[in-house]
Amino acid sequence: MATAGKVIRCRAAVAWAPGKPLSVEEVEVAPPKAGEVRIKIVATSICHTDDHVLKGSLQKVEFPVIPGHEGAGIVESIGQGVTSVKPGDKVIPLCLPQCGECSFCQNPESNYCQKTHFSEPQNLLPDKTSRFTCKGKQIHHYLWISTFAEYTVVPEYAVAKIDAAAPLDKVCLIACGFSTGYGAAINTAKVKPGSTCAIFGLGGVGLSVVMGCKAAGAARIIAVDINKDKFAKARELGATDCINPRDFNKPTQEVLTEMTGQGVNYSFEAIGHVDTMIAALASCNASTGVCVMVGVLNSEISIDPVLLLTGRTWKGTLLGGWKTRECIPKLVSSYLEGKFNSDLLITHTLPFAKVNEGFELLRAGKSIRTVLLF
Repeated sequence: MATAGKVIRCRAAVAWAPGKPLSVEEVEVAPPKAGEVRIKIVATSICHTDDHVLKGSLQKVEFPVIPGHEGAGIVESIGQGVTSVKPGDKVIPLCLPQCGECSFCQNPESNYCQKTHFSEPQNLLPDKTSRFTCKGKQIHHYLWISTFAEYTVVPEYAVAKIDAAAPLDKVCLIACGFSTGYGAAINTAKVKPGSTCAIFGLGGVGLSVVMGCKAAGAARIIAVDINKDKFAKARELGATDCINPRDFNKPTQEVLTEMTGQGVNYSFEAIGHVDTMIAALASCNASTGVCVMVGVLNSEISIDPVLLLTGRTWKGTLLGGWKTRECIPKLVSSYLEGKFNSDLLITHTLPFAKVNEGFELLRAGKSIRTVLLF
């Protein structure tokens, strides 16, 4: 492309400091270095984790920063040595990289790459420099991908080539929210046909868990949320029962145990609150129940060890257990084949300039996923 090797000036949403609204600015995006890919982001959606970034509640994020991690775009140019993608390819930037070389990547049972942000800071690219500048200042990357920029530069092992037929404004959800929830049921819990499941939290991730449980053949899927307005969507996606904890004068785990006789086979916590994590674990049946923590843990948790000693299993999931560079393209192909309809999670579509309006919808509980278009 004509821009290859040159600095690109484009729009990006910059978080200058915690607790401040995003500022849509003109930024400069440097060309990719060896082993890097520059991508023109076409669509990106707002995940609740992005709101945690803006609030300053994620400790490893450095400001000023360009957030965003749920996007899709087209390769604009590549650096020396890049072989997996070429200019013009449709791609999804990966918030969970897959280097393919570390011991975890080579373990077929793990999708945790040692280059992930839990092990290695991703505020700058691997060479410890930024490709973003604005008003003469260096701007930090977020999870190496910063999809709230019209152009972004990422390491090759943090990008996956997808089918050329994929609609980028739809499959951007597969970058994080949908794949996390769907995979929590399919990969992490390994939900069995005929089983009973409970999902705590009906945001984009929780509703994706509902879809995963349905796809796995669960006979009963109980959706739990304090916002009854989400129940219609949950039922549309496969929930068989919906309960609002505020309608009962007893703990939710007791309600679920009474509903099922002995507790559920699988429970999923997709909120990140300590009380709902404990309720999700306690709602599993003793001996064989499996609880999967899907939400972001925002504080330390103490639990009764008897809940685990009786045989319940407690698991965490990272991006739904998918090996990203291998599996994200396959998920996109499954989407194109009609095996799931993640479009139902998209409640709003806005021009990128209205990014702050999208966050207002999120905070007011009026959106599941808002897609921003450049």
